Amino acid sequence: MDTVTVRYIVDDVEVAVAFYVTHLGFAVEMHPGPGFGMLSNGNLRLLLNRPAGGGGAGVSMPDGRAPAPGGWNRFQLTVDDLAGTVERLRNAGCAFRNEIVVGNGGKQILLEDPAGNAIELFEPA
Repeated sequence: MDTVTVRYIVDDVEVAVAFYVTHLGFAVEMHPGPGFGMLSNGNLRLLLNRPAGGGGAGVSMPDGRAPAPGGWNRFQLTVDDLAGTVERLRNAGCAFRNEIVVGNGGKQILLEDPAGNAIELFEPA
């Protein structure tokens, strides 16, 4: 599979980089300044931009709408032991939107990065 690139708008790139590297095993590919960071985890490239001043991705639209963190779009990280991963992340002070949900395909939970962007942690059935 080719690299998949996802861009998240975050309030603080430094805090977001530390979160993804420390808690989710991402590697820093590029971090040229306070407004932008590029991370990777396997075939996933994650671009982190600060709104207003974080380059082209942080520029407001002609009608005045501005990029902002949060929302429900997310990428999924597969884990072998969801309960253990959740316990480790909770002990580290990480925030979740919900509790573990069990479905036909497996179990999932929504983790939030420091800016409120969702990351789905998924354990296949």
